[in-house]
Amino acid sequence: MTEHYVRDFQAFASNGAAGAPAWLREIREGAIARFTELGFPTMKQEAWRFTSVAPIAETHFTPPASRLPQLAIRDVDALSVSGTGEGPRIVFVDGRYAPGLSSLAGLPQGVEATSLAEATRSGPGGELARRHLARYAPWQDSAFAALNTAFLADGAFVHVAADTVLAQPLEVLFLATSGTAGTDGPTVSHPRSLFVVERGAQAALIESYASIGEGLYWTNAVTETVVGEGARVELYRVQREGRSAYHVATTQSRQERDSYLAFHALTLGGSLARHDITTVLDGTGAELILNGLYVLGGSQHADHHTVIDHAQPHCASHEFFNGVLAQRAHGVFNGRIIVRPGAQRTDSKQTNNNLLLSTEARADSQPQLEIYADDVKCTHGSTVGPLDQTALYYLRSRGLSPEAAQSLVTYGFAAEILGRMQRPDVRERLDRLVRAGLE
Repeated sequence: MTEHYVRDFQAFASNGAAGAPAWLREIREGAIARFTELGFPTMKQEAWRFTSVAPIAETHFTPPASRLPQLAIRDVDALSVSGTGEGPRIVFVDGRYAPGLSSLAGLPQGVEATSLAEATRSGPGGELARRHLARYAPWQDSAFAALNTAFLADGAFVHVAADTVLAQPLEVLFLATSGTAGTDGPTVSHPRSLFVVERGAQAALIESYASIGEGLYWTNAVTETVVGEGARVELYRVQREGRSAYHVATTQSRQERDSYLAFHALTLGGSLARHDITTVLDGTGAELILNGLYVLGGSQHADHHTVIDHAQPHCASHEFFNGVLAQRAHGVFNGRIIVRPGAQRTDSKQTNNNLLLSTEARADSQPQLEIYADDVKCTHGSTVGPLDQTALYYLRSRGLSPEAAQSLVTYGFAAEILGRMQRPDVRERLDRLVRAGLE
């Protein structure tokens, strides 16, 4: 099941990727070799025992056509989290940069937002990409990350220089077009993102994935984020792919001393979705806020695996994931907190709550702690259950209909995660998406 990807890689390496620098070609070749060794994971493996990727492994996905499809600005505006002309936006179609659909006016001096293909070629951006690209995402251990790294060609490169403030959120929008006119069969794209926020800088970034059509396709994404000493980053990730789509993602972040990262992951779309999130607190005094919300219906399946790695002392992390599951949806959460030897005075909290709106909906939750230090404060917990009948009775006693009462309680459960987002402008936009998903 890996052979045709090897053939596609050989064509890719001899054609479109031939002009890449030597260091990048070496990484790609190592990644395709590793993908061949690993193969697609199966449910016999502990990390995948609740999620079958057979639908991906057994489907022959091919790279998108070399020519970008013609899209109108109004199509992009309709799927953009930032709306119509409300902020800077860099757009990728089927994994490739679309400058005609992007709008980067107004970015402050010290902020670079461009395609990864351009950044790896030359100049200061090329050296920065060489220093960080493929250094954090675990492609040696993950078949999906290895496949993405092998086909690493384009994606987003965002660099915020030291002491620079990016006050207005920058959206990185990935659009898929499979299923629209002119596309041939199921396609796969491998979007790659590298965000580097240097010492003392501040930035708000929105990474979003959406679809123009409703055909079958697969997005295999990898994002690496570096948060420098004393930097503050608010990162929003919104996944609302088509209902027939498959979405597999690896998100890896590394934090330095006294840095702050708030990462908010919102999952609404896709037929089969898997998101591996790993954050390494690699500097004393680093702080992490990790929020997640998945709203699923029909036969959707979403699996979130998170790892918070406390590698240094005096760090804090607070993780909150909520799931709303209707019809026959299946949500999986596996949260792992690691406290390394010497990481004393760690303060870490993890909570996963799941709301089941039907008897056929299912949630599997596995919070885990691995502690190798003795002066720490760590807690974890999870809940799975139906709507609170007491709350429903209270609302109905105040005159609400059964449907209105259920809707209000369900929205309140989801809004708990939205309320932890610091930027009111982004929170308001995401609130509208969640309300639409709950309907």
